[in-house]
Amino acid sequence: MKQVVTFGEIMMRLSPPLNYRFAQTQNLEITYGGGDANVGASLAGLGVPAAHVTCFPANDFGHAAAQQFRALGVNMDATVYEGDRLGLYFLEVGAGMRPSKVVYDRANSAFAHLDPAKFNWDEILKNAGWLHWTGITPAISATTAEATRQAIAAARRLGITVSADVNYRRNLWQYGQTAQSVMAELVAGCDIVVCSENDAEDLFDIVPEPGTDNKFVSVARQVMARFPQIKQVVTTRRKTHSASHNGLKGIFYDGQQFLETVTYDINPIVDRIGGGDAFMAGFIYGSLAYNNPQQALTFGVAASALKHTIHGDINLVTVAEVEEIMKGNTSGRLLR
Repeated sequence: MKQVVTFGEIMMRLSPPLNYRFAQTQNLEITYGGGDANVGASLAGLGVPAAHVTCFPANDFGHAAAQQFRALGVNMDATVYEGDRLGLYFLEVGAGMRPSKVVYDRANSAFAHLDPAKFNWDEILKNAGWLHWTGITPAISATTAEATRQAIAAARRLGITVSADVNYRRNLWQYGQTAQSVMAELVAGCDIVVCSENDAEDLFDIVPEPGTDNKFVSVARQVMARFPQIKQVVTTRRKTHSASHNGLKGIFYDGQQFLETVTYDINPIVDRIGGGDAFMAGFIYGSLAYNNPQQALTFGVAASALKHTIHGDINLVTVAEVEEIMKGNTSGRLLR
């Protein structure tokens, strides 16, 4: 397999142990993660060559974050070290009827102030077969949006598959440009997008056609008509029974066929952060390993379901473990 390259911010995650609340904990556990980087690290664990591109401050925290991803098998050679601080986020893990809570402290991070000229995308992508980004990256600043645009343009010149999780985060778009004006140009360069009906309405003003039986297919068809480069639209459906108990399935449309998976019952949830990234990593792996979109979709959802059982942002699973879930082996029976 050729290399999959991801691009985006990596933050330090600080979280109370177990299900403690911020107000009662005296300790915070440190790990590192970011939507795009989580995809790369998960792919590396599945045996796919993966590289991540980012900007870190040249301090102990920046080097520690890079080292964690290197230890997971991710190539970090294109990292730029400049700027003053690493972005942070704080996670309080909920339980039962109490939802989890995230507090961000990422303003003025090194990544937000990166210089697009520091990234030679033709060189970075020379061994790549796939580029993945999320809508979080261009939402951070005008410079991260420009770097994303340049990465996509280079990938198109080189004939590389481009995917995006459009991942609309309303509160991130604070630098004077709207998501609607920026994202349309970027998504136009994609082959595959993760895009729900809500994302399509928020970003592209696309809504299901009146009287349609399948709202997702209606929206996906319109997205593909507006952006002809897109060949596949995928997303997940989550049923939230409680903070500790969810159901999850995947859906897919490629202009000809609508596919869906079984619903995986996830109970109890250990950590749902990174579940969407695990889905995308699994779908990318499945697309590369199988010549079958149904298998790719099922692999993605099974991988995401497993991620909900693992602490941290990154899906630390093997191909064999995911394939066991795909076979229906979900009892969690002790292996000796």
